[in-house]
Amino acid sequence: MDVKELGTLEDIELRKAWNNEAKDFTPWLACNLDQLSNVLGIGLECEGREVHVGPYRADIVARDPMDNSRILIENQLEDANLQHLGQVLAYLAGLEATVVVWIARSFNEAHRSAIRWLNDHTTDPFAFFAVQVRVVRIGESPLAPIFDVLEKPNEWDRQVQDKARRTGLSDLGEFRREFWNHVANRHPEEVKPNYAASNVYHVVEEAKVRISLYVYTGGVGIFLTPPRGDDSDFLPRVKPFLEPLRMALTKATPTEEIDLTAHAGMTLEIDPNDRTNWDRMANWLHERRTVYERVLRGTN
Repeated sequence: MDVKELGTLEDIELRKAWNNEAKDFTPWLACNLDQLSNVLGIGLECEGREVHVGPYRADIVARDPMDNSRILIENQLEDANLQHLGQVLAYLAGLEATVVVWIARSFNEAHRSAIRWLNDHTTDPFAFFAVQVRVVRIGESPLAPIFDVLEKPNEWDRQVQDKARRTGLSDLGEFRREFWNHVANRHPEEVKPNYAASNVYHVVEEAKVRISLYVYTGGVGIFLTPPRGDDSDFLPRVKPFLEPLRMALTKATPTEEIDLTAHAGMTLEIDPNDRTNWDRMANWLHERRTVYERVLRGTN
């Protein structure tokens, strides 16, 4: 019997895959969140990169499409350190995130113990993860990233399963389909019939951005996001539009206080389960998307 020759898996220095943390690793991760999602067991949709929180910038802010909860991802190409842990806790408060994913080349016992302490002394929906990133290959094969979850909340897998049963994709998808169909009936230009995802995107080629409309458990919202596959630095592209958007929105809705995030985001907090609110929600999305598009196209 012929014996096949098998290769040996070897670990590769991270910077051979991503030379620079901010310019290479963060953009790559933001465009490949599915790989991280698979090991965490939760959905991840990128909301923004380098999001300002006071004097700092959070690496990646994502949302779980199942319940629209916010997830903070802090990534390092070096070993974990206490400075990053402090920043993570500051970001947690500033961004109102409920899940924190701390990614680094390695974690010592003190850092892992800190994550365990946080998980043991906080209640649902808060969750903290320590994730080790590695890069491997066999022979001359392409480099491949591996994410190893070192710390996670107790009984996390059961919690994920319970959440899936509680909000099941079929039920949630049906709710979204019905809501977006309601929007489509009132404003056909906003969304196609029978759409069932959480976010609806409108591409504005002139500004190289997408306007994202979304529905979540606390209402509806709008923000700007880069075109699919665009991993360039996005926030500087948004910044010139913030003041014109604020002025245009204030003019269109003078009774509202306009408070935009770094991604030009704003929300309408309202109960989406009360279907008598759907007309207001649909109109809110349509009116604001119209203002955003005028400003971004320079026709305001």
